Amino acid sequence: MMAASLLRRDKKSTAAHLKADLKRTDNSSGLRQLQELLDSVLHPERGSDPEALDWCKWLLAGGDGFDEFCRAVRSYDNATLCGLVWTANFVAYRCRTCGISPCMSLCAECFNNGDHTGHDFNMFRSQAGGACDCGDGNVMRESGFCCRHRLKTGENVPSVPRDLLLMSEMVLPRFIITIIQYLRDGYTEPESAADRDLQKVLQQLDLHISFLEELTKMGGAMRTVLTKILTNQQTFKELSMGQEENVYAKRNYEKYLSALKSSGLVSVEEKGAGAGATDTPAGAGALSLLGATAAASLEDSSKEEDQDGLQGVGQRKRVKLSSTTKDPSIMDTLKHKCFLEELLFWTIKYEFPQKMVTFLLNMLPDQDYKITFTKTFVQHYAFIMKTLMKSHESDTMSNRIVHISVQLFSNEELARHVTEECQLLDIMVTVLLYMMESCLIKSELQDEENNRHVVVNCGEALLKNNTYWPLVSDFINILSHQSVAKRFLEDHSLLLLWMSFASFFQGMNLNKRELNEHVEFESQTYYAAFAAELEACAQPMWGLLTHCKVKETQEYTKTVVRYCLETLQMWFDAIGFVDEPALNQLTFHLPLHRYYAMFLSKGVKCQGLDLDSLLPDQEMLMKIMVHPLQIQASLSEIHSNMWVRNGLQIKGQAMTYVQSHFCNSMIDPDIYLLQVCASRLDPDYFISSVFERFKVVDLLTMASQHQNAVLDSEQERPMLEGALTFLVILCSLRVHLGMSDDEILRAEMVSQLCMNDRTHSSLLDLIPENPNPKSGVVPGSCSFEEMLSAVADFKAPVFEPGGSMQQGMYTPKAEVWEKEFDPIMVILRTVYRRDVQSAMDRYAAFLKQSGIHTGNPWPPYKERTPLHPCYRGLVRLLHCKTLHIVIFTLLYKIWMDHQNMSEHVLCMVLYLIELGLDNPVQDDKVEEEPCIEEHCHDSWFPGTSLLSNLHHVINFVRVRVPETAPERERERETPASTSSESSTFGQNLREAQVFSLVAERRRKFQEIINRSNHEASQAVRPKSSSSRWLPPGSPPQLVTEILEIRESMLSLLVKLHQKLSAKQDSLSLSWLAEVDPAHHAHGDGLTAIERILAKAATRSRHSKRCLQEICGKVCPSIPLKKNSPGDKKSMDKEERRQRARERQQKLLAEFASRQKSFMETAMDVESTETDAVMDMGSAEPLDSEVLYDCVICGQSGPSTEDRPTGLVVLLQASSVLGHRCRSDTPKRLPTTDEEHIYPEDTCGATHDVRLSLMQRYFKDSSCLQSVSVGWDGGVYVQTCGHTLHIDCHKSYMESLRNDQVLQGFSVDKGEFTCPLCRQFANSVLPCRPGRGMETGAWHTPSNKSMSTLVKEVEDLQEQLGIFPVRASLKQRDPILVESNLSKEMESVIKDIKSTTQKKYMDYGKNPGSPDNDFLFMYSVPFSDTLEIRSLFHVLAMHMRLYSIDSAYNPWTRLTQSTHTRDNEYCDDERPEVPMLFRDVPSLLIIFILTMPQPLRKEHFTCVVKVLYSLQYTQALAALSIRFSREERLAWSNTGAAKKNTPNSDKSWESLLGHMISELTKAKDVYDTNSEETLVLSSSVWSPQSIEFSLQQFCLPFLRLSCLLQHHLYGDGLPGCLVEEEFSLLAGCLGLSGSVQSSGASSSAACLEWNLNAIDLISQWCSEVIALSDTPTQQSVSLLGQDLQWAAPRLLHLPDNYNTIFQYYHRKSCTSCGKTPKDPALCLVCGAFVCLKGHCCKQQGVCECVLHSQHCGAATGIFLLINASVIIIIRGHRFCLWGSVYLDAHGEEDRDLRRGKPLYLCEERYRVLEQQWVSHTFDHINKRWGPHYNGL
Repeated sequence: MMAASLLRRDKKSTAAHLKADLKRTDNSSGLRQLQELLDSVLHPERGSDPEALDWCKWLLAGGDGFDEFCRAVRSYDNATLCGLVWTANFVAYRCRTCGISPCMSLCAECFNNGDHTGHDFNMFRSQAGGACDCGDGNVMRESGFCCRHRLKTGENVPSVPRDLLLMSEMVLPRFIITIIQYLRDGYTEPESAADRDLQKVLQQLDLHISFLEELTKMGGAMRTVLTKILTNQQTFKELSMGQEENVYAKRNYEKYLSALKSSGLVSVEEKGAGAGATDTPAGAGALSLLGATAAASLEDSSKEEDQDGLQGVGQRKRVKLSSTTKDPSIMDTLKHKCFLEELLFWTIKYEFPQKMVTFLLNMLPDQDYKITFTKTFVQHYAFIMKTLMKSHESDTMSNRIVHISVQLFSNEELARHVTEECQLLDIMVTVLLYMMESCLIKSELQDEENNRHVVVNCGEALLKNNTYWPLVSDFINILSHQSVAKRFLEDHSLLLLWMSFASFFQGMNLNKRELNEHVEFESQTYYAAFAAELEACAQPMWGLLTHCKVKETQEYTKTVVRYCLETLQMWFDAIGFVDEPALNQLTFHLPLHRYYAMFLSKGVKCQGLDLDSLLPDQEMLMKIMVHPLQIQASLSEIHSNMWVRNGLQIKGQAMTYVQSHFCNSMIDPDIYLLQVCASRLDPDYFISSVFERFKVVDLLTMASQHQNAVLDSEQERPMLEGALTFLVILCSLRVHLGMSDDEILRAEMVSQLCMNDRTHSSLLDLIPENPNPKSGVVPGSCSFEEMLSAVADFKAPVFEPGGSMQQGMYTPKAEVWEKEFDPIMVILRTVYRRDVQSAMDRYAAFLKQSGIHTGNPWPPYKERTPLHPCYRGLVRLLHCKTLHIVIFTLLYKIWMDHQNMSEHVLCMVLYLIELGLDNPVQDDKVEEEPCIEEHCHDSWFPGTSLLSNLHHVINFVRVRVPETAPERERERETPASTSSESSTFGQNLREAQVFSLVAERRRKFQEIINRSNHEASQAVRPKSSSSRWLPPGSPPQLVTEILEIRESMLSLLVKLHQKLSAKQDSLSLSWLAEVDPAHHAHGDGLTAIERILAKAATRSRHSKRCLQEICGKVCPSIPLKKNSPGDKKSMDKEERRQRARERQQKLLAEFASRQKSFMETAMDVESTETDAVMDMGSAEPLDSEVLYDCVICGQSGPSTEDRPTGLVVLLQASSVLGHRCRSDTPKRLPTTDEEHIYPEDTCGATHDVRLSLMQRYFKDSSCLQSVSVGWDGGVYVQTCGHTLHIDCHKSYMESLRNDQVLQGFSVDKGEFTCPLCRQFANSVLPCRPGRGMETGAWHTPSNKSMSTLVKEVEDLQEQLGIFPVRASLKQRDPILVESNLSKEMESVIKDIKSTTQKKYMDYGKNPGSPDNDFLFMYSVPFSDTLEIRSLFHVLAMHMRLYSIDSAYNPWTRLTQSTHTRDNEYCDDERPEVPMLFRDVPSLLIIFILTMPQPLRKEHFTCVVKVLYSLQYTQALAALSIRFSREERLAWSNTGAAKKNTPNSDKSWESLLGHMISELTKAKDVYDTNSEETLVLSSSVWSPQSIEFSLQQFCLPFLRLSCLLQHHLYGDGLPGCLVEEEFSLLAGCLGLSGSVQSSGASSSAACLEWNLNAIDLISQWCSEVIALSDTPTQQSVSLLGQDLQWAAPRLLHLPDNYNTIFQYYHRKSCTSCGKTPKDPALCLVCGAFVCLKGHCCKQQGVCECVLHSQHCGAATGIFLLINASVIIIIRGHRFCLWGSVYLDAHGEEDRDLRRGKPLYLCEERYRVLEQQWVSHTFDHINKRWGPHYNGL
């Protein structure tokens, strides 16, 4: 009842009244009233109405206005943090110099108000949203705080008066429970309801939540109140359960409980009672992690995938689940004790609505809230994961989760606190485990049937969509805190859990080699697999490793290593691995191996651990080595095309494995692990394993032929190269074996720079991150920048003539090429094989340039950093007999030219020898006595030292060869050698011996290897490598043969040297004397061999002796048996090569000559016309017709009426001239609200005003002749100079139309590319038939008087009317009205019209009238054209189809005094435009176009002279207006005095005087603008300044006339200094004929009047005076026209891009008022437009396209604010031009991805402006596409 009465009163007084009641000590009645009021206002069933909100606002304010209340609360804000929350796409900053946590971010305001000069910062577009950390000392250093948050504001804020927030404390709990009840009420399980129902509930709550958000922004005081309410357990209990009598609340609470239950969560009360009753799957018992959902998830999985043995998998899953988890309560209990917890619960249930997230985050600056909220978040962690897995919108949800978690876990204090109190680590690991357990499948690695290992299935959505990403990223985030990571490493049970987590990824995404047909469907699951290993295994590993850097942390490393080995052992048992890897299987994923390797490396490198203490026994090492080695061999197989039937994806995997983001977590640990194994296992065993894995054992035989059962012959060579290269990498890579971090960084950088010049950002990207974090400077390590400047030079960005933009690049310094280029590192780091070649080419170019070596160099050999003592065992690889046998065999095979050997094989063999020489084994005696026994029984070589084995001679070798081998035939010819019994036993037999070891691995190796020869030959070979793979129907039997060799490795090297140099005695004895290895650093194979021999000779006396013997013999380079097929082959090979080379030369020469002739003809074509014209100067008549070459049919001939030839042209509308301004300095782009651009002062705008003024007072047709629209916009015609027959062109267009693969142009619009030079074009301009120039007479100067010429010109114009009917008499060839040619001309005119924007054609009052066309026609040539004559011909012909008002020809008014005309006009018709208002250049063009072509030069000059007089008179008039009254008087007197002197018509004083006196007659011409003139003429006019002004006024006309004369008659265009321009042009045009040219010529001297000057001027002035009805102001402005315009310029841009970005990226659009998603700026006029914005579309055309049409006649230049790039719109096409803003390293930053500061690059901007002014966008930019009006 009371409530009802309260509701009726007005809100303000009620609120005041209630507040007063509640302030009393006994406030029970006030409380009761308030509760009742709230019950009715906030009744949950009323829905979310604004009324309720209104009541709340009034009540909170307690009688004051809500806004005043807000202000009051704000004044008590004690927050020291910024805490501004933003959502996705917000632009924020990150400063690595100031950040403690890598996730630190700042809002723009705090960033700009702090001092970050010189810091490593970047701007970024937030992906998931975030919050500003300014003021939070846990996340960033205080030095980076902005000025607002630097002061500890909280200390001096007064405490809050109690009654200010009294009402809030009472009202808000009710407000919040209302929200919660809504959420409970509206929630339905997603299965039953569509998502949009949830959206509806959220929309209803929108106002409520926004209100809460508003409250949080009131500052600290209000947040404290909210925190109290949200975390108060008592209030929650009272309000949430629902009291007895309130039915609604009870029902509501039950809904909440059922929601809990359906989420697989039990609230604690029920748990005790009902645990047994919940439907737990049998067998798992109470330990089941899944609560109620386990059974469901199993059924789901069986629905989803239909695989065999699925039930088994399901059960195994369950077993896994019950055994792993530590604490079941993590997964399935939730108890809500306060509002905050339930709010978060619903936030998760509703999949993180943005508004709720923002509200929860806005509260974070309150410390108490932050801690409670973080605990709540952790408590709900498992629930979050389950919701995420079910969600359809997992991407959005992931972003929102991370938005919250990154705020909580980046703070080390908080993370540690939660780890200790809430088991954060246990929860995270358990949740991750649980998540992955939902998608396990049986592994098929090794033993497919009995494999007990399970791996994740990479095809599942969970992995494919990266759904695990938020959880993993949180885990990585908390591991970055030392205190948390140490806790993790100390907790053994957690480590074990984590290892079992990693083992789910061990061996995932297994590839099986397809042997028969190509795989049907290429799966792309490998993306998911690589991402999962990197994110879920490798990154946490790197996180842990950063905390294991010092001796004190040894124990952690030991523990991790121990658990790695245990888990690996379990893995080997589970997959049933014994000793041989399964055939044709490959997985790239071995996270356990890599964890083990990286912790080993760290322990030895940083913690001083002894390697042996961390290693397992030999047997385990052998097992560990197998899979990484398998990967290395498979890489070679993939590159040898053995996996080609598996599709492209397998190549993708091989590339990803070595790619820069993955290599240091994948291939590097693998190779390191193999190095560790190699250093501890028996070297012979290791080497044999390598060759066996690479499948090249059968190839390593001395025999010239062999059978390889596992490889095709074309695969043998790449596999052998792969095996050798791998061995070289293994022995020479030192990344984990003793290099410091700086050295690693340097080596990585050098290898990347050697492949290609790199930009700074791509280099940052390509260098593996983890050993060297790039952010900030790690103490004690060299920074990225310092290292870069040490190894590379910066090449500033340059422009290539083609217009392609270069970025700033870094290129290696010369000494880097010389000393540090390391081909081995390059091979290891290249993703594409071509990069290795590119590095070698660059190296060769450097050697050639610096004169070190000119030929084709071999990869240089590089000295290595010394090995860490722990890894000395690795050197034994190079000193083992097996390797030496292989080396010997290969040297022999290369010398004998056996098949499948290559330069690369030799190169790698030499590299291995050299490595062996440089790394001697420690314990050997250095110089062994020579072993004299020739028939060495025990084995090939006496010892293991490479140095002593080099000179050991091998006499006989037993080999097994096929029946058909050449060795057999030789055998039959010569009697069997008697020494065969004593010969060394065959290589293959021995190899078999070695390789059979693999089977009986348990015996001690050395013993077996040194077994005597005798035993071995009798031994039954268990399975020899030759017979192992033989299929039943095998090729010819193998027989044992004995080869006589008698060579040592040294002698083979010498012979190879001879073979390579093709000289018999390439190494003389004298060479050995002055040998020095240091000389031979760079060069080809010869150099390499010489270097090795030199090293051998200097390190061992015996080697030196042997060498001298060998060289002394100077044995012939060919082995003794002359007729051996090997030689013939090698001879043939040489000859063949020679012939091929000659053939190639011949072809090249032929090609070059063709090219040359093509170039010549092309040049001719371009210049045909101009040449023809240039020769005209000679007096003899030229009767030859002009011949044109058609570039399509190739025929040459004249252009005729019936088959006209045309010129390829591009017509484009242009308005560039209209954008000229008066001043030279370009306008500035506004970057603040105060700056503006005024478009009124452009040339186009001025002309528009002028034309509309004239149209008000004068006759339309005459107005249109009196101005040139060309100033504002016309057609620009350009050509590449090539010609074609018009009918050929038509068929060419047809073929283009049928060709579906269209390049970026539209054939339907007539566009094409020139068939010869591919330049873009869109029309063909017919060439005028006939002779080059009719006769020389057209040119000859005549002595006719001015008056005669004037009369002739008049006659010529008279012929106009009859032109179309019959041919003009002067025209030699009659033009029939409807010839092909005239049709073509018509069509060109049509093209020209359609090119032009409508706006520029309809200037008249009645659009489309002939007058309009007329105006338009003569505005065309204003655009500078290349082939003006043909164009003139076409235009002239078209002009003559319109008759000009012949009754009124401007010529007569220029050349005769007319007195009778004045009263001709009827009253209603408006007068013609007075001559003084006319545009003189336009008149010139009209006259030229309306006279028959070609025009005699004398007539042209006559026209120019007459028009110059008019122009001059206009100049005088314009000048006189600018005088003050006194000056005017003075000058008119001076003029009057001069009037009677001779030549007075050539002195400006007299003419000016006359002008002034005449114009004074007109009413007020001189009186109107006295104030303005005073401003203008602050300086006094001197005769010099008057002369200068007159010249300037006439210059534009003279320039145009000169240009026309040049094009029509081929006269040269003079170049000159600015001061001389006037006199020079006047001379050119024949104006200053009669005047001596002394000094600066006077402008008046050029005048030539054919009537009395004074009369003519009076006549022209009288036309102005007659305009009695025109307001004087107007006539003055028409008289005072100013023709001086500066060249067109684009806007002046600010230096720093940030200035533009900050002002424009939040600016709202002028037309639609919204902030555009993609804002853009027009660089011509500064307009701000929406790119692609649908809001500003008109008739389906988006705003940028519209703007380009009206601002630039369809050419637009736009800067895209959010991308920093410029796009060009040209007609219906557009292209990305590039950026004019570059960062400090000369790079573009498209889309602002890197966010580094960008600065204007002046050169680029000039190039852009140049292309705009010269209309060359179409030719220079290549990538055009249609925009379909959608920009």
